[in-house]
Amino acid sequence: MSRGLLADVTPLRNQHYRRLWTAGVITVIGAQLSIVAVPVQIYQITQSSAYVGLAGIFALVPLIVFGLWGGALADVMDRRLLMILATSGLVLTAIAFWAQAAAGLDNVWLILGLLAVQQAFFAINQPTRAAIIPRLLPGNQLPAANALNMMVFNFGAIAGPLMAGAMIPVLGLPTLYLLDAIALLATLWAAFMLPRLPPTGTSRRAGFAQVFEGFAFLATQRILLASFVVDIIAMVAGMPRALFPQIAHETFGDPVSGGLVLGMLFAAISAGAVLGGVFSGWLSRIERQGRAVLLCILVWGVAMTGFGLMIAFAPLGGARLFLWLALGFLALGGAADMFSAALRSTMLQEIASDEMRGRLQGVFIVVVAGGPRIGDALHGAAAAMVGTAAAAAGGGVLVIIGTIAATLAFPAFVRYRVRRS
Repeated sequence: MSRGLLADVTPLRNQHYRRLWTAGVITVIGAQLSIVAVPVQIYQITQSSAYVGLAGIFALVPLIVFGLWGGALADVMDRRLLMILATSGLVLTAIAFWAQAAAGLDNVWLILGLLAVQQAFFAINQPTRAAIIPRLLPGNQLPAANALNMMVFNFGAIAGPLMAGAMIPVLGLPTLYLLDAIALLATLWAAFMLPRLPPTGTSRRAGFAQVFEGFAFLATQRILLASFVVDIIAMVAGMPRALFPQIAHETFGDPVSGGLVLGMLFAAISAGAVLGGVFSGWLSRIERQGRAVLLCILVWGVAMTGFGLMIAFAPLGGARLFLWLALGFLALGGAADMFSAALRSTMLQEIASDEMRGRLQGVFIVVVAGGPRIGDALHGAAAAMVGTAAAAAGGGVLVIIGTIAATLAFPAFVRYRVRRS
């Protein structure tokens, strides 16, 4: 029974996938150092969650533009070459982040500008990487590979924030950015080691017409459309991470520049996701994927509501107890989100043909990464008006309402089923 529950590691037998996966462990930890450093630096300069939330808008626009264009590029270029170029851009941007922090410029608009450039390269890199996986592995290994990928991402999202919380008071923010640049070299090496991955379609252009072809294909796939809608509901309404610096400082006594509680808040969602990944063996046997995704998002909404309530109760006494309860709710949400993301990735990879896979992965990354960015902006603005507790709990309630509405609006998604041998 335990073998059926534990993560399926069969995809790691493929040497190319194994290199990407192993390098991802290192790179994701570095990336999470920057993910913590950017909002901390912005909050340190402005002491405003509204400015932290504004970072979501600066990240969202390049995510949309370059996510869609990058997906189109992945369908007409050698995917190995494109991944090398995008990863190199991420390395250079991390070095620029380090330079501005080391120089002590304290210019919030420069930070936001660099964030926009970073997200542009990220938006090209991610759909390319995702479109590579089905070229390396057979279809029956994709659910396991997606679960393993989520484990890596979320392991880094635990280690990175905890390391950041411990290192900021000792080494300072510039070191975090520099470590991110160094860690990215692992993925750059793994990309160089890939075989050539030339396009399989007939198109050799990546312009507006090709992007439109992707949307035209997506419009015919109601299951994929529904999977994007429910993820937008979960991430836009229910992702409270823009509130973490203010919650850590005002509710739990962290210094303005960040500390251990901040790292714990950023790490908690990913801790739950990693634990879920360890026991993800059942995902490969799930046939009613649509129903499972909706259930996972409902659990996410309940967890974020509980998190907000714990923040509301903490000032009334026993702050440390409520901190651990709040972290528990974040971890529960992380496990649910990990299962949902792995299932939705598998749906896309199985439904899309290879010549469309890059463009649809571009749409996927816009939704997956762009949704939380919009959530950052909305939660930051809401916290400025009603406080962090109400913003977090209210977002969770909206997720529950939105998921129920999506269940009624997309009955085909509820019924969606894949036969597993």
